[in-house]
Amino acid sequence: MSIRVSNLRLPVDEPEATLPNHLAKALGVTANDLGRWRVVRKALDLRDKRQLRFVYNFELDLPADEPEVVRKSSNRSHSPAQIELHSEPPFSMPEPGSMPLPHRPIVVGSGPGGLVCAYFLAKHGYRPLLLERGTKVNDRIRDVKTFDDGGTFHPESNYLFGEGGAGTFSDGKLTCRGTGPDVLRVLELLAECKGQQPGRPNILYYHRPHLGSNRLPAVVKAIRQKIENFGGEVRFLTRMEDLDFDASGLKGIKTSSGFTPASVVVLAIGHSARDTYRMLAERKVPMTLKPFQFGVRIEHRQDVVNAVQFGPKHEQYEEQLGNADYSLVASGKHDLFTFCMCAGGYIIPSVSQEGFFATNGMSLSRRDSPFANSGLVVTVPVEEFEGTDVLAGIRLQEKYEAKAFALGDRKQYRCPVQGAQDFLRSRLSAALPDCSYPRGVAVCNLREVLPPVVAEAVAHGLPQMDKRWNGRFLANAVLVGPESRGSSPVRIDRHDESRESPGVPGLFPVGEGAGYAGGIVSAAVDGLRTARAIITKYAATSER
Repeated sequence: MSIRVSNLRLPVDEPEATLPNHLAKALGVTANDLGRWRVVRKALDLRDKRQLRFVYNFELDLPADEPEVVRKSSNRSHSPAQIELHSEPPFSMPEPGSMPLPHRPIVVGSGPGGLVCAYFLAKHGYRPLLLERGTKVNDRIRDVKTFDDGGTFHPESNYLFGEGGAGTFSDGKLTCRGTGPDVLRVLELLAECKGQQPGRPNILYYHRPHLGSNRLPAVVKAIRQKIENFGGEVRFLTRMEDLDFDASGLKGIKTSSGFTPASVVVLAIGHSARDTYRMLAERKVPMTLKPFQFGVRIEHRQDVVNAVQFGPKHEQYEEQLGNADYSLVASGKHDLFTFCMCAGGYIIPSVSQEGFFATNGMSLSRRDSPFANSGLVVTVPVEEFEGTDVLAGIRLQEKYEAKAFALGDRKQYRCPVQGAQDFLRSRLSAALPDCSYPRGVAVCNLREVLPPVVAEAVAHGLPQMDKRWNGRFLANAVLVGPESRGSSPVRIDRHDESRESPGVPGLFPVGEGAGYAGGIVSAAVDGLRTARAIITKYAATSER
């Protein structure tokens, strides 16, 4: 049993060194009376522009009678925080199970779900084989830069495929709706693996922790090295092409490098492995259509965002807090909401196949670009997929991504753009502000690259968001698109408890590509929990 102290509000310039004093005052004790304590959450409160505040949540132990301290604190008038008893089981991993495992487990995909699953399997003696269709992260950085500079597209080494998965070049946000010991353990792993930088907000508790696309390569490389040090193996440029299984379970997988026997395969393929989805559908692996996010990105000057978010003292707060981000929702038949907001960032091509084009956003660790961009997306229901088979959502993505590719002068990969106000008035833009997209832009009617349900929701929601910003959201804003890779339109079915496929014993779908996560941390936690399920069931393999 411990004490949870919530909603302690302090000015943004209050040093964290003074936190014990404020915590003790809230509890009615002295700082010397505090036992073990930690910050659980630190979030920026922007509601009062005259004085921005941080809101803190804490967890602590007291040598004194904790229930009595909580009772007295609750009876005090004008308490600066909410104080309550709190109980949560600590992080733990199980003892190995008893079922024999004749072959080492295979993990397909080195995104956050696959990497973290492989890490915990390796740490507990299971010597996993991690297969990645793309290249090592250092080679991937080179290929991405070559593409940004106007070079050719590499089908297996790009913004979506390669070591670290799509998350490596998508800003490095560590925001997660979930809480608890598994989430904390994942954040601790990222911090251990070069994710925590001196002088930067602490990723273990900051409400919107952010690594930056320049930091993530070092993090994923460090996790890979830990996997190898624990006895795991990582193979690059090895694409899974087929599954070999019968009613009794898995026999192995066929890859671009040959056949590998396996009785346990973790499928962490990411949301853009469309060739793999098609193979799974042909092999009748149980899958289900699911709603997914589709929309555009909007880009502003970052100084406009700072002025709106930080208020009249924005220059002072910029010095203290860096560039501001934002989050908005517009209600309607289909709600429009911001997604993956990149303060001080860049618009990038989210491309995994030649012949298709989509956008995403990223920022570096300092978030010091003069631009800010955010996804504006709608959750597209399955009824709008123009088909009922399990691949209908993928075909919907491809239909509009192919149109965007054509509008962007095909292999030039220019980005379709339109002024936000011009979009609302259904007219082509005559002049546009500068855009951060690296390969040039193509002025067009963006409705051509959006399903009607999405175009209608964007047109309905933009004026609502502009009203929230007192007329500054649309002025000089640029829309680019489509933003079609926010989540997977397919769920690879699995049992809730065992986490195995109901049709293929030994197959463990994981992460965003399997339809069970929505970001770096949630995918990593899903990988951790799948490793736990495998360890619970199986004894460590004897295979060398």
